[in-house]
Amino acid sequence: MLRFSVKWVSAVVLVFLVGAAFIFCEYLIYYPAILKCAWPNDGRPTDSTVHAMVLSDTHLLGAVGGHWFDKLRREWQMERAFQTALWLLRPEIVFILGDIFDEGKWSSQKNWEDDVRRFHRMFRHTTDTELVVLVGNHDIGFHYEMDWFKLQRFEKVFNASSTRIVTKKGVNFLLVNSVALHGDGCPICQSVEKELIKLSRELNCSLQTGSEKTESCDGAHPYPPTAPVMLQHYPLYRESDAGCRGEDAALPEERHLLFREKYDVLSKDASQRVGGWWFKPRLILSGHTHSGCEVLHDNKYPEISVPSFSWRNRNNPSFILASVSPRSYTLSKCFLPQESTVISVYSSAGAFLLLLFLAHCLVMKGLCSLCLLGKHKSM
Repeated sequence: MLRFSVKWVSAVVLVFLVGAAFIFCEYLIYYPAILKCAWPNDGRPTDSTVHAMVLSDTHLLGAVGGHWFDKLRREWQMERAFQTALWLLRPEIVFILGDIFDEGKWSSQKNWEDDVRRFHRMFRHTTDTELVVLVGNHDIGFHYEMDWFKLQRFEKVFNASSTRIVTKKGVNFLLVNSVALHGDGCPICQSVEKELIKLSRELNCSLQTGSEKTESCDGAHPYPPTAPVMLQHYPLYRESDAGCRGEDAALPEERHLLFREKYDVLSKDASQRVGGWWFKPRLILSGHTHSGCEVLHDNKYPEISVPSFSWRNRNNPSFILASVSPRSYTLSKCFLPQESTVISVYSSAGAFLLLLFLAHCLVMKGLCSLCLLGKHKSM
């Protein structure tokens, strides 16, 4: 009877520990991390402030290069992190700055549809939250790989042109298809640049009042008279991440690696056109590098590089919380649980279970010895 009780207690403890470790690592761990985050206060009434959540580089793995366990682990992490953030923070709008998919640049139609289905499941949201998705090089290919089919396939899924302005509470959010800003006259490049020039004219017209307005502004869309917040996948040109600091910056040994124009960052010419000539953004938000960085271009235009949201690209993913009004903005960063923490919890639980198993074996061996001794004495 005693032997049976020890087995039963050991089984209950084992099930409890395994269940507790699983529930904590796969569900509960996201709550304390995101509860530390809060919307930054810009000092204005909340009814005139847009609460925007900004993340980047989700890289949903595809059918070719994605291992099933890698998919399961990283996609579950992003789903739980996103859903927990929505529930606790309730953003009005969410921006994802490109590279939604890892293999969109070459995936077949069947694989593309599977990737899209998984994306909509992971990043599901209520009608209270607007989801805005930008295009990245992994979604349609680098400049030399992109074509109209892949671009239009992406735009159809997300129900909007990849270059446009989203206006909310008097705030202009300018979305730029930065993959097409190579300036070499390619058909998609020409189309995107034509649209950007048009949007630039309309934004400039919206800043003019009364007699200042010129005839060229006739028929222009009446955007709110405020400088835009610009969002795109590629960062504006910078030599490297040497000036980047913070726990989500690139590793120290990587920060001095020189960036390649039109591959790691936009070219100098394209950066000057969108960042100074066509638009004078009060804030630029970009992705692509998978690491965080703050840069001030021409001592006028601040740019924030948003790190990857996926454990596959970094141990400590994060996202940006932005409180934006027509005249001001404030930002804060929200860090997700580190993958190394989850691994440590599982490893510690596994080591404890191993010790428990060994102790159980020793106890059972001792009980067996007592039983045999009792039988021997009775004989």
